[in-house]
Amino acid sequence: MEDNILCQWSVIRSMLAILQWWGFNVTVIIVNKWIFQKIDFKYPLSVSCIHFICSAIGAYLVIKVLKLKPLIPVDPEDRWRRIFPMSFVFCINIVLGNVSLRYIPVSFMQTIKSFTPATTVILQWLVWRKYFEWQIWASLVPIVGGILLTSITELSFNMFGFCAALFGCLATSTKTILAESLLHGYKFDSINTVYYMAPFATMILAVPALLLEGSGVMEWIQTCPSLFSSLIIIFGSGVLAFCLNFSIFYVIHSTTAVTFNVAGNLKVAVAVTCSWLIFRNPISAMNAIGCGITLCGCTFYGYIRHMLAQQPPGTPQTPRAPRGKMELLPLVNEKLDDKV
Repeated sequence: MEDNILCQWSVIRSMLAILQWWGFNVTVIIVNKWIFQKIDFKYPLSVSCIHFICSAIGAYLVIKVLKLKPLIPVDPEDRWRRIFPMSFVFCINIVLGNVSLRYIPVSFMQTIKSFTPATTVILQWLVWRKYFEWQIWASLVPIVGGILLTSITELSFNMFGFCAALFGCLATSTKTILAESLLHGYKFDSINTVYYMAPFATMILAVPALLLEGSGVMEWIQTCPSLFSSLIIIFGSGVLAFCLNFSIFYVIHSTTAVTFNVAGNLKVAVAVTCSWLIFRNPISAMNAIGCGITLCGCTFYGYIRHMLAQQPPGTPQTPRAPRGKMELLPLVNEKLDDKV
């Protein structure tokens, strides 16, 4: 009886964690798009900088003030030699995501983000010459095919936004690869990752945001008809972005890898549906089919990675690097790539 109760509570806790993650993720995406489209605050660098400031403050409060998570110590030298390069790529990743939201619909942007598994595998193969079984390469076919179909049939296609989203996938993949090489020996959770990287990212982005968008932001402040409510929405998006990182940590420890992967793809479908209901961006039938094919491919890719990971090291179907090249520990779990 007790076992049944514990099992049911575990399932309920996992579902609540997933719903919480979905809520924060979809809300951040929708709010960011609302900022660019409805409030007419067309300054993605400034929005990203506000996100980093809020995330840095939030991580400090969680670790130093509330002590909800222990701080993982890092040598001062490693902060500049290892974490700073990671922060630079992390910064580019977030900025490109917001730039793509500025120019293309949420549905199209989220579909392109699903291309990340393909870019990660390709970069690992090119940079490390890492070997992958044929099942991994086969799982990338529907992902690439779905992206191509969605791009060709996108009614609100914008080349600049498309390139920003695509390079955002490359930045995410590069972040993963750099994490494995630069931060060997440090295994961070999402909150410690934000704690160390957000201040560096703020420092990196503050000057370009001020130089490139400062005058435009000041003009917007002077002409905005409802300044106070608009600023609440803009800074609220930063708070939500931090909450998203915290919810990712919680959901990872409440679900399995397969559940997380499937939930992540369903989250994309939820984001696409919600954005269509709010912004009414046109979606053709072929565009929806392409998005569905991509999500199925991502689910299949996650399943294959999980099945191969369950096999003992050294088996023929385990992804491996060339002999003599050490496998490096990742900075964070691969499931943490979904931060906005």
